[in-house]
Amino acid sequence: MLPNLPFDPSHILIGGTWRGTKDTLPLINPSDGSTLCQIARSTDADVNEAVAAAQDALDGDWGRMSAMERGRCLTRLSQLVLDHTDLLTTLETLDVGKPVTQARADAIALARYCEFYGGAADKVHGTTIPYLDGYTVYTLREPHGVTGHIVPWNYPMQIIGRSVGAALAMGNACVLKPAEDACLTALMFAHLAKETGFPDGALNVVPGLGSEAGAALARHPGVQHLSFTGSVQTGRIIQTLAAENVVPVTLELGGKSPQIVFDDADIDAALPFLVNAGLQNAGQTCSAASRVLIQRSVYDRVAAAMVDAYRAKSIGPASSNPDIGPLISLKQKTRFETLLKAAHDLPSIAETPMPADLPPQGAYVQPRLYGPVPPDHPLAQDELFGPVQVLIPFETEEEAIKIANGTIYGLVAGVWTSDGARQMRLAKALKTGQVFVNNYGAGGGVELPFGGIGKSGHGREKGFEALYGFSTLKTVAAKHG
Repeated sequence: MLPNLPFDPSHILIGGTWRGTKDTLPLINPSDGSTLCQIARSTDADVNEAVAAAQDALDGDWGRMSAMERGRCLTRLSQLVLDHTDLLTTLETLDVGKPVTQARADAIALARYCEFYGGAADKVHGTTIPYLDGYTVYTLREPHGVTGHIVPWNYPMQIIGRSVGAALAMGNACVLKPAEDACLTALMFAHLAKETGFPDGALNVVPGLGSEAGAALARHPGVQHLSFTGSVQTGRIIQTLAAENVVPVTLELGGKSPQIVFDDADIDAALPFLVNAGLQNAGQTCSAASRVLIQRSVYDRVAAAMVDAYRAKSIGPASSNPDIGPLISLKQKTRFETLLKAAHDLPSIAETPMPADLPPQGAYVQPRLYGPVPPDHPLAQDELFGPVQVLIPFETEEEAIKIANGTIYGLVAGVWTSDGARQMRLAKALKTGQVFVNNYGAGGGVELPFGGIGKSGHGREKGFEALYGFSTLKTVAAKHG
């Protein structure tokens, strides 16, 4: 059951005004299958109005606001998010199925994004360029204009923070399309932004189906930049639609991220990261460490410890704060179980016990650990987006690098070794957007640029780098004799 909300969840926000839509969609609690509420099913016309409202904001008060003032808006918004952490946590727990502790961490991260980008808004500088005698040449960083943000259901608050926060800091006006499976915290964020005093139209929110509202936003000629996080398949569609208008796109897509454990690693320190980075959010994390590469001399020790850890994990409704909650939906559960059939030739070496009293309509799946798994097996190649990890033994450093780089993805990698030279060699050799040495941040802090290579996408969000992505560079060459 939903708590009392300061907004109507069936409404959209356009130009500072909340209003209903012709049709709605049910929002399902994945922990028990109950209907939480109805949400808006935005149409092409709604998206048109949202883009027009964003452009009006750019032509009006928002476009005239200084970088310092934009930063202050975001800083105030950060504090409002912190003040409403309990409500945001509850909403994320209900509509994502995320355990309470993890949902609270995401709410605090959202506040931190707003704080970081609030402080950074007036610190994006241009440069001067030595040129011909009689010229002064300099560069300016300017907003793209209207930016579209298509956000997935697995980490709504964090991804809103890193994309919308950075875009607003640079002076863009945003149209946000949250996932139809999880949009309550997006709506609450928009409510708080309105309460903070952002000018009308600076942030607009149009929930709905990806094939309708998402597609309308991606192909809209009034959008000057798109940010999308999601699957490789949908990312291709988004990029194709945006290409019709020659619009740049930041894509953060899938992953099959490795953690590499050498025989000189501190295994006791590594173990919590090895397991939790694969099972957090029920494995529904693009940067989940779903492959664990282990040097053969310590393989048995590490595998035995991970077996024990799997068997000790708890599963249950998100509100009970278990280690592992449900998947986002029964649809996602069916997809996961279909992909898992590829493991029919491999027995799992550990399974987390499933309580007998789980709600029958909840989207629960059993976490499984497999090993040893051949590097080219579908379980070691395909992104399942669920609580499954594979253990892959290796002999040499060169073999570990080859296995780690041997997928279509390149998002995150972890390296566990006490050899400083090896740490540097692996950091350079691994084909990923982030490398963690003797830790694994599954995305890391808000300050750390995040994104992938290969089928994991392109462009960077998070950190200061995101501000460059949400801006365009202008060169000014003045001849003065």
